[in-house]
Amino acid sequence: FHDERSPSFNVRPQAGFYHCFGCGESGDVYSFLRAMDHVTFTEAVERLAARVGYTLHYEDGGAAAPESTGRARLYAANAAAAEFFRGQLATGEADAARRFLGQRGFDAGAAAHFGVGYAPKGWSGMHSALRAQGYSDEELSSAGLVSQGQRGVYDRFRGRVVWPIRDVTGQVIGFGARRLYDDDNGPKYLNTPETAIYKKAQVLYGLDLAKRDISRAHRVVVVEGYTDVMACHLAGITTAIATCGTAFGSDHITMLRRVMGDDSTAGEVVFTFDPDAAGQKAALRAFAEAKRFNAQTYVATGPEGLDPCDLRLARGDGAVRALIETKVPMVEFVLDQRIAGYDLASVEGRVGALRAAAPVVAEMRDPLLQPEYVRVLARRLGMDTEAVRREVGHAGRDGTGGRRDAAPGPASRAPADETAMRVSLASLPRNPDAVLERNALMGVLQFGHRMDAAVVSRALELPFRHPALDAVRVAVLGAPDKQRPGWAVDAVSTVREPYRSLAAELLAGDFPALNDEEAVASSHDLARRLVMRAVESEKNELLGAIQRVPADSEQGRVIRLRLRELDAQRQSLVDQA
Repeated sequence: FHDERSPSFNVRPQAGFYHCFGCGESGDVYSFLRAMDHVTFTEAVERLAARVGYTLHYEDGGAAAPESTGRARLYAANAAAAEFFRGQLATGEADAARRFLGQRGFDAGAAAHFGVGYAPKGWSGMHSALRAQGYSDEELSSAGLVSQGQRGVYDRFRGRVVWPIRDVTGQVIGFGARRLYDDDNGPKYLNTPETAIYKKAQVLYGLDLAKRDISRAHRVVVVEGYTDVMACHLAGITTAIATCGTAFGSDHITMLRRVMGDDSTAGEVVFTFDPDAAGQKAALRAFAEAKRFNAQTYVATGPEGLDPCDLRLARGDGAVRALIETKVPMVEFVLDQRIAGYDLASVEGRVGALRAAAPVVAEMRDPLLQPEYVRVLARRLGMDTEAVRREVGHAGRDGTGGRRDAAPGPASRAPADETAMRVSLASLPRNPDAVLERNALMGVLQFGHRMDAAVVSRALELPFRHPALDAVRVAVLGAPDKQRPGWAVDAVSTVREPYRSLAAELLAGDFPALNDEEAVASSHDLARRLVMRAVESEKNELLGAIQRVPADSEQGRVIRLRLRELDAQRQSLVDQA
């Protein structure tokens, strides 16, 4: 979740719970997968089920949906194919592939890092190799690795340099392959077709390698091809990714937002486009989708039309880094594209350019940025600011543009001092009462499933003296069925803020015992001591009260009777020790 040198991450296997004492992150195995691999809850469940061999049943009560059956075999087949292609890159036939990579500045180490391989020319080299490993033709076809012809099954990828395409968790789900030979009549680039695990609109090449740095830097660089991703990473731009044979779209944005987080101001998305007509068209398409980001969007164009791979070859790693750093806001880039075809020296040209560009500014959803870009557009056109503002307003009203809901600003976020309010184990006082309450709660949360339920209930029904620990006590007391697996995780989730993180630390912290048996015995003793504390506290109050009432009064008789009951309870607790 973050970088640090101290061992702050703790896992409690018996509770199915983790907690980071450094940043406060906590949860179960599903929330861990979602946080680390940036997948949905459903994807986390399916992934874990596949790992332990558990058959899922979906909403209709039946078995797994048809599109999800055999997914594990599809992943395995793709992994086996990736290994086959990697091995082929070292063969004599792959000289053209090695030469192709070398001419683009990629050595054997770079190829190994990205898993680049070679698909041999023959019709069934990969097919034969995977059949020998036990994969059926149906499985290989479902994985998009083979095709069916008049003469039977043959390899989809032949005589090409091959890049494995991985999902966000690093599993191979498909391939991209580039033509090498002049007698290859196929497309220059050939990708895996749509399969149950490969949806090109939901795939970003390099995301498995970039996700860690994207999450930490809140920055992503979107380039146009596999070699551009490789060049950027090797040049130190380790947040670079690329789409796979399709335009950048809404599903890609959804994936990136999961990885980056949804902070409205901290994130940056940098697109690289060729300055030619195709690149400009791609930029305008991306601009239409980029408004879905909360992050700020930028465009970086290489000098002399060079893409990152060619730029690295011509001018070195530093030039690639400089390309990204000299980015311009995407709005300015699009405005320049909109007005580029008009003669700004004429009145008619300026008016035409204004009408073309005004909707771009009108669509801006940040109410602070929009008036600034009104002034930017006015300067670009050499026109009066007020005239530009009126046209932008008109574009917004007539539906050709329009301001969307403003991104959440500081006022709509959580209170700035919420983190400061968070109570931790380290911040608790060291007095005997707080230490007893802390250790007792830790024991119940971690070993309550092995403790006597009556003992636990009796101890937790007593109010605690530290308010934060008492808030945790209330939630733990209200948790049903403390013998049920996972009850403690559920109990932690019900603790009111700002004390939930403290409850997580209590569940994940190191309980002071040598083994589980001693921990259970110690937890019972701590619960007994809580009851003993309450008994002695009440007894001391009654001893003070009896001094203030007549000895022969009814009130005095009731107090003496209660004192005898408390003595009996105390002795019973002593005998249990």
